[in-house]
Amino acid sequence: QLQLVESGGGLVQPGGSLRLSCVASGLSTDRYAVAWFRQAAGKEREGVSCISSRGGNSNSADSVKGRFTISRDAAKTTVYLEMNGLKPEDTAVYYCALRRLLFDTNCYLIAQGYPNWGQGTQVTVSS
Repeated sequence: QLQLVESGGGLVQPGGSLRLSCVASGLSTDRYAVAWFRQAAGKEREGVSCISSRGGNSNSADSVKGRFTISRDAAKTTVYLEMNGLKPEDTAVYYCALRRLLFDTNCYLIAQGYPNWGQGTQVTVSS
């Protein structure tokens, strides 16, 4: 059974950095896309960044481009989100999500397209 477990969240000061990890277990294919979404209190869930196992294609939201970097370790079926230059508005619960790919090689930041989700990890940016 597929499971996603996030870790790495915490409290950080503005301008600081964190690295989130998403470990996938029970994955039966090497064709998949993993995305990070976040949801701040009282706001809708929004896509942050995603990466495809096929070609390593990735996408990121404009709000995090230049600050966040997504990467993956195929051997460990782990996806990382390196977050630098954190701002208070980055405060949210961060979720990783996974979808299997058939013929597509790209990933998209559309929550409805991901049937598998982790439990989330809290990121708080505050002085």
